[in-house]
Amino acid sequence: MLLIGGVVAAVVAGRHTEDQGTATKTVRGVIGSEKAEFFADPDVVKALAAQGYTVKTEASGSWAMEGLDLKGYDFAFPSSQAPADELADKYTAQKPLPRPFYSPLVVVAHRGAAEVLAANGLATLGEKNRGTLKMAAYLDAARRDRTWQQLKGAEQYGELTGTLYIATTDPETSNSGALYLAAASYVANGGKVVTGDADVDRTAPLLRKLVSVQGAQQSSTDAAFRDFISGVGNPLVLVYESQVASLLAQDQSVDDLTVLYPDTTVNSDHTIVPLTEEGRALGELLSTDPQLRKLAVRHGFRPQGATAEFTAATADHTTYLMQKLTVRQAPVPASEVLHDMARRARGQTGDPA
Repeated sequence: MLLIGGVVAAVVAGRHTEDQGTATKTVRGVIGSEKAEFFADPDVVKALAAQGYTVKTEASGSWAMEGLDLKGYDFAFPSSQAPADELADKYTAQKPLPRPFYSPLVVVAHRGAAEVLAANGLATLGEKNRGTLKMAAYLDAARRDRTWQQLKGAEQYGELTGTLYIATTDPETSNSGALYLAAASYVANGGKVVTGDADVDRTAPLLRKLVSVQGAQQSSTDAAFRDFISGVGNPLVLVYESQVASLLAQDQSVDDLTVLYPDTTVNSDHTIVPLTEEGRALGELLSTDPQLRKLAVRHGFRPQGATAEFTAATADHTTYLMQKLTVRQAPVPASEVLHDMARRARGQTGDPA
């Protein structure tokens, strides 16, 4: 079954600059929505033009890219390696695939919600605006359909009502939603990656609960994060750390924002699938060019192969961000298994069409 949900929105991220004396080579790509602001940044456009590139992008859910016709594009840039590997196989792209930067999944919460979770053994709080979500305890609460009203201290906050859950994106079309299932299934499967039908059957009821309680899901983390920052939506939302880091880099007010790092999480390895030689050259450029790496950090991403750049750029925001990741990284199931888990979590059964 092709995962083609979501509307593809055009984002032009590059044009000839007036101070650039040489013509640039135009490359086209489809990207995860969380990278739209990076490619639209005038400084990124200028840095790419200085290296001879004009980049034009369209945004799509990472898993939805599989169902798009990418003829005429130079690259696809999903938010993790699993959908990238599928696209690479489909288009016979040469491996290894460039992976310029990555970002761990985090849960954003308002301070009151985070304190209630901590008071009930579901989280620990350290820095003023940072803590750790205890995944096993949270999943146990989800199994038992715990409500906020059943948690001590929740009565102090009028917005903490109804079933306790983390809002995520649609796992069938969006990378972050799928990776959430990867992390949750790893914990639910006794610290082992889900590898086949028996594991899927064993974890499916819990994953179905995690998704069905949410009702309609967003198709992108960008929309979910913007809703949270504006004060609407669920008290707990799964997003990329890069979105928080980018917001902090802009010195925007975040009020009582608290960042919870799941004690078992998954890194989102932003991976380029080169469809042409120009696409591969762009991927290598994003991975190695010092200015582009610096700009990636400004947008909250962690460059591959180094921590110093991210550490230096986020030195003023350590009350929110875990500069050195000390949480456990769960392996991601094979793509076909993850697809099956997503379908089952969404209430679908049987083989894909």
